[in-house]
Amino acid sequence: MDFTPTEEQAAAQELAARIFGDLATHERLAEAGTGTDAELWKALCAAGLLGAVEETGLLGLVLLAEEQGRTTAQVPFTASCVYGLLVVARHGTAEQRERLLPGLRDGTTVVTGAFPSTGQVRAGGDGTLTGTVEWVPWLRDATHVLVPAPAPAPDEGTVLWLVPTAEVTVVPVELTAPWAAGRLVLDGARGERIGGAGAAADVLTAARIAFAGLQAGVCAGSLARAVAYTSVREQFGRPLATRQAVQLRAADAYMDTEAIRVTAYEAAWRHDQGLPAAEHALTAAWWASEAGKRVVHAGQHLHGGMGADLDHPVHRHFLWGRQLDAYLGCGTELLAELGDLIANGDLS
Repeated sequence: MDFTPTEEQAAAQELAARIFGDLATHERLAEAGTGTDAELWKALCAAGLLGAVEETGLLGLVLLAEEQGRTTAQVPFTASCVYGLLVVARHGTAEQRERLLPGLRDGTTVVTGAFPSTGQVRAGGDGTLTGTVEWVPWLRDATHVLVPAPAPAPDEGTVLWLVPTAEVTVVPVELTAPWAAGRLVLDGARGERIGGAGAAADVLTAARIAFAGLQAGVCAGSLARAVAYTSVREQFGRPLATRQAVQLRAADAYMDTEAIRVTAYEAAWRHDQGLPAAEHALTAAWWASEAGKRVVHAGQHLHGGMGADLDHPVHRHFLWGRQLDAYLGCGTELLAELGDLIANGDLS
């Protein structure tokens, strides 16, 4: 096992860190609200970072997602890469790859995923979809949505359908995090099938890993802000950072952040190598859920009264961390699913 980033992955992460750091400032994020920062999205696309994910794999995406999370950058980068570019590259036909990948690489096509949607969407024999998914992240900014739904043939299980958002009804929904979410209403919308019967499970695995990487970045950014604040904020003539209680709280948050990061790296590396990764994805997602909320709570707490200010930059990390805590399954649900997987001996 070796999930040390390659030169290409490290270079892409360094470039992403610079672009996110320069453009995803607190002032610009506040101005963007729940919408996409068009200038930042344009810069990411012009730098070729979306296309780079195709070459650097899921581990490369995790590294880039960290940088997005570190700045809570208001763009659908992680979502479009994991639900769009990697899905088409991994599961699409030759014709689908030739037709869809150029737009996904240059950012003119933006895909989000209606995950999870078990039991909420039905597919007809002619490929039409009906049903409602209560909330889908970044749906208001997407040109397409990837929808898992039962195949027309019962023995095929759940399959993936790529649906243009022009074919569906999108009702704006506000989440804990400002992710431009929407309620997806499908009423006879036509979907394009991508991949076989195992594609939906593979995409869910990849999504859990990618969003765990995003959570690692959110936690790292929250902790960095807390360290910077407690190093200069004085109480009784001494910086807060010199207090043992503050140091211990920050140390616990650091260890939690590293646990999220290393489990996400391992799961992504296994996925890229074609090894069984469902168990490892659940482990990374559990750490992202349980440890993630501890870290963002600690980050806000270490800011003292400033942490209660809704306009303070650290509050965005808190909102993102709590949203990621529940997305694709909260800790208890993930642990139950992992237990079933181990008990059944099915780790493939």
